[in-house]
Amino acid sequence: MSQFVKTFSFIDILGLILAIIFSSGGLNSSTLQDDNKEENNLGKSIYEQKCSNCHGEDGKGNGLAAQFLRPYPLDFVLGLYKVRTTATGSIPTDADIRKSVKEGIHGTAMPSWAPFITGDSLEAIIEYVKSFSSRFAEESAEIVRVDKPMASSAKSILSGKTFYEDLGCADCHGDDGSGEGDDVAELEDDLGRLTVAANLTEPWTFIGGSSAKDIYLRLVTGMNGTPMPSYDDLVSSNQLWDLSNYVISLARKPVWEMDADELGEYYANMDEENRMNPIERGAYLVEYLGCPHCHSPFDEDDRMIRELRMAGGNMFRLGPYGDFVSRNLTPDEETGLGKATDEQIISAITNGIRVNGDRMMPFPMPWPSYAGLSDDDLSALLVYMRSLPPVYNSIPEVKKRNPIEYLWGKFELLILQKPFPPEGTHGNFGEVKVNEQM
Repeated sequence: MSQFVKTFSFIDILGLILAIIFSSGGLNSSTLQDDNKEENNLGKSIYEQKCSNCHGEDGKGNGLAAQFLRPYPLDFVLGLYKVRTTATGSIPTDADIRKSVKEGIHGTAMPSWAPFITGDSLEAIIEYVKSFSSRFAEESAEIVRVDKPMASSAKSILSGKTFYEDLGCADCHGDDGSGEGDDVAELEDDLGRLTVAANLTEPWTFIGGSSAKDIYLRLVTGMNGTPMPSYDDLVSSNQLWDLSNYVISLARKPVWEMDADELGEYYANMDEENRMNPIERGAYLVEYLGCPHCHSPFDEDDRMIRELRMAGGNMFRLGPYGDFVSRNLTPDEETGLGKATDEQIISAITNGIRVNGDRMMPFPMPWPSYAGLSDDDLSALLVYMRSLPPVYNSIPEVKKRNPIEYLWGKFELLILQKPFPPEGTHGNFGEVKVNEQM
């Protein structure tokens, strides 16, 4: 009996110990899972409130505002971050993501969230953003070394100019750093979307900052997902600092720091350049005003269908007002602007009167915003559009709602105060055929 008691007690005690261990482990595991779930929910909640409009609910950079933003919002699924402290091709560190969220990204639409996302919320959003890409679970960030800076001097700048030429920077950024190199028309990001080279004379537009260290890091790390490569293995650290100093030396004086005389001279020179090359000026204005983003269709991956650039076919569904398909702005004589007079095109841009005499609504084509364009700018737009290759793309007329749908939609909009987000679509809603004029 005594032995049984001893045996039972031993087994009982052993079982109790094991039960405590497993129980403790189970509680810890459950607690961790609960913590992770809670953190994930917090990150998801913040993301949906503050990030999804640009980056999309699925993190693919395809939010509602994405089609209006340049550069495009980041595709978190690919894990290709432009601004980092890590080697080319590498994922960023948590500190990189934290810095971007807190400070925003200079030169992009990404704002600083420092006043609104802090503490546990900041860590939760970092983890949630990382969860979009499997790369963060499979890879480690490779942090680059930042060597001692080279102070700027005439000698350093001259040396940097040599490396600028030898490394082919001018192919994209131009000999004068204006971002108009010979290769710039063909620049694409990794998703096949057209992109631009930075204008090095305007440092306030640099993505990721314009300090010598910021530029040095872009030269060392490259910018993942873009045509900007890393030069880490091509030249020495000191040479990269020289190149950074040269890039800084290219900066021009911003207009907000000019006095009246300087402003007058600056705009006079700009007007003279515009008159000398109206096609180039028109191309700049078309991009600046965002014309291709409405007047070109996009595929399912949000890439512009390049052969239909400026040929219309992009549809916007605007609640009770109907479905609007953007017009064909190429000089095709049957479906585009080929037979329109200069006066008719200008009237459409500035007065909202279509070539056929119909009056446009003030949206989605924001013609009231263009009413103040100068004669020189309007002339440049005309010359540029008439220089485009003609594309046959027959665009359907506006599909208006029936009276009941229209009134109900207005009731929801004005009385019920329901949100009215415009709905974009993918694909071409025009009718294309092989153009015999091409």
